[in-house]
Amino acid sequence: MSAPAQTHCSARLRIQGEMLPEYAQILTPDAVALVSELVERFAPQRGELLKQRVARQARIDGGELPDFLPETAHIREGDWTIRGIPADLQDRRVEITGPVERKMVINALNANVKVFMADFEDSLAPAWNKVIEGQINLRDAVNGTISYTSPEGKAYTLNPNPAVLICRVRGLHLPEKHVTFDGEPIPGGLFDFALYFLHNYQALLAKGSGPYFYVPKLQSHLEGRWWSEVFAWTEDKFGLPRGTIKATVLIETLPAVFEMDELLYQMKDHIVALNCGRWDYIFSYIKTLKNHPDRVLPDRQVVTMDKPFLSAYSRLLIKTCHKRGALAMGGMAAFIPAKDAAINEQVFAKVKADKEREANNGHDGTWVAHPGLADTAMAVFNATIAAGAKNQIGVLREQDAPITAADLLAPCEGERTEAGMRTNIRVALQYLEAWINGNGCVPIYGLMEDAATAEISRTSIWQWIRHGKSLSNGKVVTKELFRQMLAEELEVVKAEVGAARWQAGRFAEASELMEEITCADTLIDFLTLPGYERL
Repeated sequence: MSAPAQTHCSARLRIQGEMLPEYAQILTPDAVALVSELVERFAPQRGELLKQRVARQARIDGGELPDFLPETAHIREGDWTIRGIPADLQDRRVEITGPVERKMVINALNANVKVFMADFEDSLAPAWNKVIEGQINLRDAVNGTISYTSPEGKAYTLNPNPAVLICRVRGLHLPEKHVTFDGEPIPGGLFDFALYFLHNYQALLAKGSGPYFYVPKLQSHLEGRWWSEVFAWTEDKFGLPRGTIKATVLIETLPAVFEMDELLYQMKDHIVALNCGRWDYIFSYIKTLKNHPDRVLPDRQVVTMDKPFLSAYSRLLIKTCHKRGALAMGGMAAFIPAKDAAINEQVFAKVKADKEREANNGHDGTWVAHPGLADTAMAVFNATIAAGAKNQIGVLREQDAPITAADLLAPCEGERTEAGMRTNIRVALQYLEAWINGNGCVPIYGLMEDAATAEISRTSIWQWIRHGKSLSNGKVVTKELFRQMLAEELEVVKAEVGAARWQAGRFAEASELMEEITCADTLIDFLTLPGYERL
């Protein structure tokens, strides 16, 4: 029996989502009041920041290329460092990421990793029940009371020394449609932040940790300043010292890579690290430069971190972070272990090579998507980080030549193939079908796909259509060719998943959404926005 949503509403804030009895422990009067205050104070500025994104993109669409900001040169050239890094965040050599589902939270915290990034963003389809139950799961994890019993009767509990917990909130662009303020959906990130902070900060501080956050999808240092102001206001409200709340910012948009010094500077009281969100970064490269025919990427499978524009991004992030006393986190290994021993050997070899490149470049740690890859990544960083050290902040890369805007924007060599296009279609199709069914983290063809990898798949095809690019076999990529392949690959997926899964699924709806966003004349910014309407 659902309680009426109005039970925990303020005069201007309304909860439209279903209020199950257990949700009242998260949506308390204090929590609703905090959300309401944060939205009233900070949502208008967020709206202005989103308008600035649109204006900047219009300039780039008109021919301008991203570059370092002349008006902030004094920050890049200045001698300053961030406030500092708490003891339990100084060693982050391996982090695991995943959605805030109960069993996954336990398995991730128990993995052979230093940090678990609990995700309300790219790997979670934000259905109302998943968002609120995710907050319950994290509160129970922080309190050490979390447990889970599977339908088969297998019990899961926390190990004695679990990983450090960091909460990733939703990006600035994502709304929470189940909560309105003055009739408008509120920012999803403020909702996630307020609930996690309020219910956990005291218990976290009592055990020597703190309220730690991952902040995604930032496009400018002004957006970073906005988040730092949110943190500072919250610290003041709860009587906490400045810098109690700590954040790691993902550099996963092309505009942000030109403002890393500025982001660290604006957030210096709260920031501890930047992270190479490589898959979203590739998506952002496509999206930002969508009108530039000389910057069209090849098959997703060949856009690897050894490509010049991605190597420059990784090396500049390390150099910038370490100069300012911040950690430089590496990117995601999206592979998942296979049942076939020979395939597994290849998977582990690829992960090892990728992590060795990151560690040798000077990254302080890296990401994995599956506990089965934690040991491989840990061994690489254990071998690279000096004995007795917790990180590689001392690696300053002073020998590097300056990295220029041209380096960061360099076109990427490689073929566009029919096989690559068909793979893109099948991946995006299956991911969209899972997402609108409430699952944002999906194993497909040996990779753990989240929104970022699906975004690459669909925007690549959009851009190939936009510029009339040809595949390696001479076929010109058109809307008609895409629609033909989509129909054919839908049948392939139907055969792969089997009749029962097909009948139970929403593949026809996912195919409609895939066609809608790929054939649109104007590129849809994020597939999660039209997807959210169907969730």
